[in-house]
Amino acid sequence: MPDVKGPDKEAAEKRRFMREKIVRQPMTKKQIAMRVAVFFFIALAAGVAAGISFAVARPIADRYLGNTTEEMTQITIPKDEPETTTQAATVVQTTEPKETEPIEEILQSAIEDYKFTIDDFNSLYGNLRTIAQEADKGVVTVHSVKQQMDWFDNPIETAGLYAGAVIAATRTELLILTPEAAVENADSIKVAFSDGSEVSGTIKQADTILGMAIVSVNTDAMDPNALKNVKAIELGNSYSVKQGDMLIAVGGPAGMVHSTAYGDVAYVMRNVQVIDGTSRILYVDLCGSAAMGTFLINTSGQMVGWVTDEYRMEASPNMTSVMAISDYKGLLERMSNGRPAAYFGMIGQEVNEAMMEQGLPGGVYAADVIVDSPAYNAGIQPGDIITKIGEREIRTMKDFQTQVESMNPEEAATVLVQRNGINEYKEIEYHLTIGAR
Repeated sequence: MPDVKGPDKEAAEKRRFMREKIVRQPMTKKQIAMRVAVFFFIALAAGVAAGISFAVARPIADRYLGNTTEEMTQITIPKDEPETTTQAATVVQTTEPKETEPIEEILQSAIEDYKFTIDDFNSLYGNLRTIAQEADKGVVTVHSVKQQMDWFDNPIETAGLYAGAVIAATRTELLILTPEAAVENADSIKVAFSDGSEVSGTIKQADTILGMAIVSVNTDAMDPNALKNVKAIELGNSYSVKQGDMLIAVGGPAGMVHSTAYGDVAYVMRNVQVIDGTSRILYVDLCGSAAMGTFLINTSGQMVGWVTDEYRMEASPNMTSVMAISDYKGLLERMSNGRPAAYFGMIGQEVNEAMMEQGLPGGVYAADVIVDSPAYNAGIQPGDIITKIGEREIRTMKDFQTQVESMNPEEAATVLVQRNGINEYKEIEYHLTIGAR
């Protein structure tokens, strides 16, 4: 290469210098560890800041934009299974039994020898009073306000007072069980709490056949202190209620809200035929107002039913009839979520073995079909035997009730029945549209 001199040589030297690559020294393990630590610290700080910002901003966003997550919260009410009877195991004696006094005689003797005092009586009712007072925290007054005109065309308001029981609570609403009459034809609904505060309520769902309704109260409209004093009444298992059990009536047993009463279960009637199913009716020796709204609580503070006038015994007018809650938990769950229950419109009885021996096919016998119900309008008649609804075979009342409860209003259903003809039963297919209760 020729020797370059002068200005050209200086320019070539500058270009060679600019093409040189400067390489950094590799980081030590200590420097790498420091950088990783700084990275995690910055990430942690950013996460904490984001969490604080979300917590501060969420209440404001919920208030002005609406809380869509809570509004979609579904209420779930666990179902109860009727008790099953099991045969006692046989115990084989391998040794000579000792002569002992029967346990019944020991207990009877102890009871006869024990001298009950007024303190025992006061202690017993003191405990019941405590349970009633705790349950009363879930009792409210439902005002049904109706706008009317007097004789001179002046607007007037009429208000009916009913007892309600808070059966569920979410972050945004309280759900109140109350008589259906409390919301029937109401122009507005007010809910008053034990501290005197009052807020507006809305109808979540009503069931004209059951005669009960669910009213919703927005918790944002309530005073925080009043909200703290409200306690939802837990729903109990009415299948476990036995004859002789002590129950407490809260709500309006005396015809006034926040009254209470105590009484024993005199009788439990099982498999009572009701529309689209069967139910248990508890007969309790206490006063109870179905029109006002009366709810029965067991000694664990759980609701096991509510008073009804439909199944009163004429022979025992002082006995109060109670709808057992376990038979209606599926219905209450639908109502609490704002969904109407399915309506078939039949009072039925399952065909037992004795009936089948007389020639009846297996299924559910239609003892009565309610006028203008979906079943009635489809052509199903008393005496028909339901054998299939949709894809489900119907053999028992539980099959029938479960299938109806699983359906929705306006849903089309194919129903197979056996109808008694001349010397034989013939299968007939009906198509009906499920209604709403």
